[in-house]
Amino acid sequence: MKKTVCFLMTFLLCIGLVCPLAFAENESPVTVKAKAYVLMDASTGEVLLKHNEHEKLYPASVTKIMPLLLVMEAIDSGKLDLNEKVTASPEAAAKGGSQIWLKDGETMTVHELLKAAVISSANDACTALGERIAGSEEGIVKRMNDRAKELGMNDTHFVNCTGLDDDTKDHLTSAYDIALMSKELLSHERIREYSTVWMDSLRNGATQLVNTNKLVRFYKGTTGLKTGTTSKAGHCVSASAERNGLHLIAVVMGSDNSKDRFEGAKALLNYGFANFKTVTPEYDKALITPVKIIKGYTGSIVPEVGTIAPITVKSGDESKIEAQVGLSTDVEAPVENGQKLGSITFKLNGKTIAEYPLTAGEEVKKLNLLEVMRRLLASLSVRPEN
Repeated sequence: MKKTVCFLMTFLLCIGLVCPLAFAENESPVTVKAKAYVLMDASTGEVLLKHNEHEKLYPASVTKIMPLLLVMEAIDSGKLDLNEKVTASPEAAAKGGSQIWLKDGETMTVHELLKAAVISSANDACTALGERIAGSEEGIVKRMNDRAKELGMNDTHFVNCTGLDDDTKDHLTSAYDIALMSKELLSHERIREYSTVWMDSLRNGATQLVNTNKLVRFYKGTTGLKTGTTSKAGHCVSASAERNGLHLIAVVMGSDNSKDRFEGAKALLNYGFANFKTVTPEYDKALITPVKIIKGYTGSIVPEVGTIAPITVKSGDESKIEAQVGLSTDVEAPVENGQKLGSITFKLNGKTIAEYPLTAGEEVKKLNLLEVMRRLLASLSVRPEN
């Protein structure tokens, strides 16, 4: 009997009618030859695919996403100008690895240094920019770690602003954390003016720049973002692309070679574009009815809903999104402008995917005694017709 049962189980496993649960759960729909990866929606931060996403690994030059974020924030806030000239320090000029061979005391504009740092991953240019906004490399590293904490990058500790790791064992981050800071950098659209450039030059054409991210040239919709390679880190990339309103980030860490890195990123992005869609949830406006105001100058008020943000769902699920409206039955005055009067909830397969408050679009003051008496007298003075 036992032999018969074993034979049947073996047969069913072979033809695929029964499969181990663990295998089904761990099976990935894409092949990515890397230690870790993440596919993230750049708009919402939702993780669509992942593998070892919190493993702490060396990021190499993908590190530069963080100082570039700080530079973009400084530019957008008016603290830094693209045309400002920056003088290279001895420390910046001495950086090895990828570089534009800055000389001690040489000046370049912020715009030129950004081109070098983003397109060619120049360590000297990135260091010069970091020193400009934070005073020193130590200063920029502190700000990088502080900003990482603010973004919830709990797997990350930066030691420098370049990603050079020959002299450190502590310069570590994760695929998930890289996706988080990539998402934040991509929110500054100006970065695309650099991250989508295939070739450029500096010093009146004397210094050629070629983008280290080959996807810029060969993958439709690429928006960036950053590559990195060292012997410790292997081959890494944070690749972003946008198609039909869907903006994705594919982070690949620890590939054995450059081809595996880019093929892995493309596989992740292709999977995302083939299986997900960005939609703006819709609702029946008739569901939002007036809310009664007790003892107010206005008897009722129609709640307002703010802008409904797009969300990412699996292709075909957009028709399954349901909107549920919950409103207060009545509210006693005074009512403040912006006061919550209810909410609208969007659900997919019973799970809440988005929720927005319904608020008062104006102030409603409470009736005073004088106004109550005036209204009472006005009602008494109205005589019915014979």
